[in-house]
Amino acid sequence: MHYGLQNMFYKYIWSANWWNQGAKDAAASHLNLHCQKRDSAAFQVLVSSDRDEFLLTIGGDAILGKSGPIKIVRCEVETDAPCEVEVRLIGLIEDDDRTLKSDVLLEDQHAYVQKRKIQPLWIELHAGESAAAGTYGGKVKFYAHSMFEDEVLERELTFSLTIGDRVLPDSREYSFYLDLWQHNCNIARKYNVAYWSDEHFAILDSYLHSLGQLGQKALTLIVSEEPWCGQRSFIDAEPSDLNEYSIVPVVKRCSGEFEYDFSRLDRYVELGEKHGIREELEIFGLINVWEHEEEGFGSIVQDYPDAIRVRYYDEAEGSYKFIRDQNELAAYVQALERHFVEKGWIDRVRVVADEPEDFDLFAKRMACLREMAPAFQYKAAIHQSEFIRKGVQGIVDYVPILDCAAGELQQLMQVRSEAKGRMMYYVCCVPDKPNTFLGSPAIESRVIPWLAERLRMDGFLRWNYTVWPDNPLEKLSYRPSLWKAGDTNFVYPGKGGRPLLSLRYKWLQRGIRDFEYMQLLKRSGLKEHVEQALQRVFKFDHPAQLCPDSGKTAEQLYSFHPEDYDRLYM
Repeated sequence: MHYGLQNMFYKYIWSANWWNQGAKDAAASHLNLHCQKRDSAAFQVLVSSDRDEFLLTIGGDAILGKSGPIKIVRCEVETDAPCEVEVRLIGLIEDDDRTLKSDVLLEDQHAYVQKRKIQPLWIELHAGESAAAGTYGGKVKFYAHSMFEDEVLERELTFSLTIGDRVLPDSREYSFYLDLWQHNCNIARKYNVAYWSDEHFAILDSYLHSLGQLGQKALTLIVSEEPWCGQRSFIDAEPSDLNEYSIVPVVKRCSGEFEYDFSRLDRYVELGEKHGIREELEIFGLINVWEHEEEGFGSIVQDYPDAIRVRYYDEAEGSYKFIRDQNELAAYVQALERHFVEKGWIDRVRVVADEPEDFDLFAKRMACLREMAPAFQYKAAIHQSEFIRKGVQGIVDYVPILDCAAGELQQLMQVRSEAKGRMMYYVCCVPDKPNTFLGSPAIESRVIPWLAERLRMDGFLRWNYTVWPDNPLEKLSYRPSLWKAGDTNFVYPGKGGRPLLSLRYKWLQRGIRDFEYMQLLKRSGLKEHVEQALQRVFKFDHPAQLCPDSGKTAEQLYSFHPEDYDRLYM
């Protein structure tokens, strides 16, 4: 048997002809960890055997092999640190290249491990606000037995944890502006529950909790049908159901009057507030709705320049229809605006345009919508520099893709000085680096918040959280020529309506906490220390070198060594 420790950014890759990956040789028997209060420190444990399969368990329940006698190894963590200890088995997910990579944090208490395969474990020590500063010790113990033998201590690894004096803010109070879009109909489908039912909301409660733990600021509200054309799944040989539908039911009464039911929308907003997600209500489906005429996703409102699709139930005829008249569309949009005003939420509302293509058409769409509902404010995810240089009246928050943010940084800073809104950046299926794909280097999830600090941005946006293909735990790879595995999600659908977190989620969380610590240091007069940390991590001379046409490799742009980031805390 082989036992060893690795840092939290270790990523195990397994294929039939490449089992060890240097893990048992490079793994340590002791690690020194550190964290602040209201923070955590994490590492991985690697367990393997090159002779026999075995059963690894992290619980205390009785367990025997289902196929008869087999070696059973139990992992136990002991520490005198005033921390909550989290121990999870790490599951492997198949990447586009057919290799298995560690990513999902499982709820299972045990796993069968075949010979010449490494089983990683995630160990995380959570220090609360009241944890006493100091250095503490810890042990990772492995007990082994077979059948009805008594357990025997087979190996003991050690670690130390130093808890610092500073207290990170509660995740609800993070200054890092995180916006991971929610695709709630997809969540309902994975659990086979009705859209916006009580069962659906109970599940969303768990998912919003996981987002709240990252410091999520924005709540996604889809108010018309199919703003993304089902992510154009119709182009795929084996399409997944990625359709998203409106949260607002609309009824046309026998009298001819339209009624709009905002109760589901209100319930979701209140659920988000419960988890501290209260900065922004991002509205999709009112502007720059995606179109694909050949597949039926066209504009249906007569003489209107956008493809807004509002479905309603016609009470007189007993059938569902779509609004096709501009006046009826305007009445719906104005009812939305009025509702947000009456609830006192209008200042939080951002109507989002996702990657507009045609500048003149987009300006026309904005003008129409602003005439209907002048109180709305707008946010745009931009992947063309033209939209930054020209500007569009009404946009408050600019979110350029990283290539634009890096290449047009001077122009963006000018826009920022003139605009009253936020400035963030995003990545999606591009660029290749840095990114959060299953195959991306682990450190890249951590570097994303660091880049926000380096580029003087407020935060980070990504289109994914739960845009899973139909069976993500069985086959995450979907449309690999466009979306690399992992592009669609940070969590997986777990049992009991709870999300299974990923390593990429944890690595991003570490980067966000680094960002928060930087703000603490700057407020304490230690701005120079933060600048030194940024200089140590980033190797480029100018942000434009982050653009793909610079020819720079990832290693030439930022450090791949966790200790370079960790020195922020020294």
